[in-house]
Amino acid sequence: MIDNEAASVIRDGADAEADVAILGLGLMGRAIATAHLRAGRTTTVWNRTPGRDGDLITQGARVAPTAAAALAASGDLVIVCLKDHEAVRSVLDPLGESLRGRTVVNLTSSTSDQARELAAWASGHGASYLDGAIMAVPRSMGGPEAVLLHSGDEEVYLRHLPVLRDLGTCLHLGTDPGIAALHDVALLHLMWGVLNSFLHGAALVGTAKVPAADFAVLANRWISSITEFVSAYAEQIDAGAPVAKDATLDTHAAAMDHLVQESEAAGVDVSLPRFFRGLVDEALADGRGGDSYAAVVDRFRPRP
Repeated sequence: MIDNEAASVIRDGADAEADVAILGLGLMGRAIATAHLRAGRTTTVWNRTPGRDGDLITQGARVAPTAAAALAASGDLVIVCLKDHEAVRSVLDPLGESLRGRTVVNLTSSTSDQARELAAWASGHGASYLDGAIMAVPRSMGGPEAVLLHSGDEEVYLRHLPVLRDLGTCLHLGTDPGIAALHDVALLHLMWGVLNSFLHGAALVGTAKVPAADFAVLANRWISSITEFVSAYAEQIDAGAPVAKDATLDTHAAAMDHLVQESEAAGVDVSLPRFFRGLVDEALADGRGGDSYAAVVDRFRPRP
């Protein structure tokens, strides 16, 4: 993995005036354009639906009437941020040979197979391709807290890193074009898991008239502590040795029963706690009661 610091020598010779074309001006697309404009880039923007570029024009963006015109007015770097893979293909397919010699950086959410498909398509048209995933909200773009995951040709990544770094902290995860998208969906899954658990918890304590804001203070403290479990369990998973050093699965199961019982008693939807308990039940049936919670990873792995 290549991060910003490891590639610092690359940015020393960066051209602060490098051109960039941005296709797509949704909330994230506009944030991307703003970050590049703030960094002094000559930025050409295009959006399928007109009217989303007013604030960017005042910041100095050049607006193109078509995607093809955006390419013609810019350098070799094209950043795409659209709704989904189908939208990306609908915009890029007509451009075809216009992409020859250019680099397409796709920051649209997709699956790993879709990223590999687009990389092969771009190569077939003489273009370089980098896939990307934005692990940030629009307002954080351009700051170090915004993390962007990239995958694809390493030399292409390093060549364009000075411009990519306008958007935040960049990490190159490997040459497989699909590996960034794979991390993206896995990390989003983590987000949804945490958020759904928080929402269930807020509903549960809310039955006792506890404000969600008060619960959030404790929830955030606990979430920060959970990172220790994540690191410890990751080591156990990689070593194939889920040794219980904090609590056994038997202990977790008893606590989960309390969550189910509290939810039922309060009239709060119990499907999520029961799902968690069901995962543990499967592990217990395999005789894993003395192992750590990391043993549950087997319930998610592909089955023979």
